[in-house]
Amino acid sequence: MNKPLRRIAIFCGLLVLALLLRDNYIQYVQADSLASDTENRRVNITRYATPRGDIIVDGEAITGSVENNNGDYKYKRTWTNGAMWAPVTGYSSQAFGATQLEKLEDGILTGNDDRLFFRNTLDMITGKKKEGGSVVTTLNAAAQKAAYKGLGDKKGAVAAIDPATGKILALVSTPSYDPSKFAGTSDEDAKAWNAVQKKNNPDDPMLNRALRETYPPGSTFKVVTAAAALENKIVSGIDDATKTPDPYQLPKTTTDLTNEHGTCENANLRYALMVSCNTVFAKMADTVGNAKMIEQANKFGFNNKELDTPVRASESVYPEDNEPQNAMAGIGQASNRATPLQMAMVASAIANDGKLMKPYMVDQLKAASLDTIATTEPEELSQAVSSETAQKLQEMMETVVNDPQGTGGKAKIPNVVVGGKTGTAQHGLNNKEKPYAWFISYAKLADGSSPVAVAVVVEDGAANRGDISGGGLAGPIAKDVMKAVIDSNK
Repeated sequence: MNKPLRRIAIFCGLLVLALLLRDNYIQYVQADSLASDTENRRVNITRYATPRGDIIVDGEAITGSVENNNGDYKYKRTWTNGAMWAPVTGYSSQAFGATQLEKLEDGILTGNDDRLFFRNTLDMITGKKKEGGSVVTTLNAAAQKAAYKGLGDKKGAVAAIDPATGKILALVSTPSYDPSKFAGTSDEDAKAWNAVQKKNNPDDPMLNRALRETYPPGSTFKVVTAAAALENKIVSGIDDATKTPDPYQLPKTTTDLTNEHGTCENANLRYALMVSCNTVFAKMADTVGNAKMIEQANKFGFNNKELDTPVRASESVYPEDNEPQNAMAGIGQASNRATPLQMAMVASAIANDGKLMKPYMVDQLKAASLDTIATTEPEELSQAVSSETAQKLQEMMETVVNDPQGTGGKAKIPNVVVGGKTGTAQHGLNNKEKPYAWFISYAKLADGSSPVAVAVVVEDGAANRGDISGGGLAGPIAKDVMKAVIDSNK
């Protein structure tokens, strides 16, 4: 063979070798990533080739699948009362991907999860079509309906938890969206998708306000400040005078902090929480100090960047700050920020004698055969406060609801012990925006058990500062959610 032909042969041989190496790299190294790549159209074709498994609430499916007569995708996802359940399920769209449970549990719902391998292998041998499994949630349908109806056309959110286990019983965000409207690939689906995008809709209906939005918690945070004061022995009893002036001059400033109503000079903790004295709790936060306030807030779940339900919640923040700002953070203002889920966790820990359980919304994962693949076990996050302190906080919160002077009377439920705390959170430049109306609460039954703790926030409340808007706007919603849980357990 002459020299030029030898060179061409070697070059061609190298090309074939490179091709073989590349082919093996794709088949054995990149196979998994390519198979799951969202840009791989075959992934979606496979995902929607069979009916998708369901998301279950109270034994009933809130999702489904219908046969799609157009395009490559055989089945399309459907939801029952989609707007009510969207903050739980998220969406699963042939054109726009998936979020929340629809995304996180996609393997179970499609039947492609590795834990279903032997079941799928058996089905293949017997000729049975592959089926998706189901996701059994912890949600309570009656509580979800009560929360959704209570918020109505208001902008806001509700989170409800079982204090003893951490099970999420309700998770509502309004305004919401119906994921069924953009589950397909048609022009109508595209229009529906564009209509709910923030750039086209300033109300941002796709924002999960219960998990992903943080607000100044306002006076609802005063229960955390009270906890810090009791745990750090700043006060020994909830009926002891606090030696607080009214007005109270914020530390290292000439700014006087005042109260909306009530006589708060030297008020004790019970009375101060009942009428929501700013001065008492700002002074308490300053006396406890920023480091100890952060420590106490952390025990309730603040400053946790990885709180997964399994949908990840935004981090609630009690900030490192100077003395005057720490005093304001102690009454739920300044840079203090919390999700509704976080404030439900605060109420839950207090109701559970100080023990904070990790919130979760997936109870079980099941195969199509109804075999259980996985079960979520309750998990303790922390002992937020001692049981002695928790019982004192319960006394204070129950006074807020039961005393005629208290701001939480609208949350009363006959024959049920209810503890609560109202909040009106200022925000905007120079506090010019309408305040957020907050209410946190728990219910206790005659046997001492507490089946539910709730947090409600209403963004667009026409707050009446003289009447603490949280009690008027958010309190009745919390009452209806608590009552729904109690009635459904009878």
